[in-house]
Amino acid sequence: MPATTIKAGARLQLRVAARRVCAQGIVALDLVAPDGAELPAFTAGSHLDLFLPGGFTRQYSLRNDPNERRRYALGVLREPGGRGGSAYVHDRLKSGDLIEASRPRNAFALDETAPFSLLLAGGIGVTPILAMAHRLSTLGRDFEFHYCARSAERMAFRDEIEASPFAAQMRFHLDDGPAGQRLDLDRLLGGRPNGAHLYACGPSGFLDAVVSRAAAAWPKETIHREYFANAAPKPTSGDQPFTVTLAHDGRSFEVVPGRSIAEVLSANGIVIPVSCEQGICGTCVTRVLSGEPDHRDLVLTDRQRADHITLCCSRARSAELVLDL
Repeated sequence: MPATTIKAGARLQLRVAARRVCAQGIVALDLVAPDGAELPAFTAGSHLDLFLPGGFTRQYSLRNDPNERRRYALGVLREPGGRGGSAYVHDRLKSGDLIEASRPRNAFALDETAPFSLLLAGGIGVTPILAMAHRLSTLGRDFEFHYCARSAERMAFRDEIEASPFAAQMRFHLDDGPAGQRLDLDRLLGGRPNGAHLYACGPSGFLDAVVSRAAAAWPKETIHREYFANAAPKPTSGDQPFTVTLAHDGRSFEVVPGRSIAEVLSANGIVIPVSCEQGICGTCVTRVLSGEPDHRDLVLTDRQRADHITLCCSRARSAELVLDL
């Protein structure tokens, strides 16, 4: 069947082809085109925005092999303290339902040329790391995959992984397991194989530990991580007003404390795509032509921070920012 033609930027209409509980608090979803056509291609590390009833937009990473073109495979953790998106998926979404999604986007790209890749996953952070393992296996690249979970009951997709072509490259670690089974970050990250890149995804505490342990032996540009939540946003008590100017037409707007740049622009009829509103997905990243941003995101690289900003959460240290809008 030929692929359906989908305009760039258009929302996808997808059908829930399969749904199963795959671990404590985690649901696995397979999404397909309603007519069975091929879906837009994706790369390892990509995610989808799901547009859920009630105005919720949530990001979920693709876990399956990027060579697959007829399904998007996701894993969704129920977030007890969340804003309702995961509760909808767990409690109301069922096989056969139709759902809207974005095209795949990637803010956590894999360097496919690295001679060795070290993959680290904590909890539901296994989803994008799984797609990376599939891709590296297909390419015949050398890699090692470490997957950590609180307990065996919370470890999703273990059956999938043990049946995969890269099962021999897997190491499983349980917080409640024997001491020798727990992940030893100091041993693992104390040295760096020649040309190696490190990829980590999981809870903020897990990622902070990985990055701090790797700092001595791994150059910054070889450490890649993806957060699922901005757990420690900067305090806002000292925020000052500033001006944003649009380079394309010269209009300027004041951004007062308590309002984001994206909110101010939207209120003035300038549509800014926003998804996570926490600076973790990269949807609203915009080029800065002049001025000094006050970065509060967890998605931009050090190089990007020189001339880009996340409009959903970051502010300005200078009196004005001129944006490439």
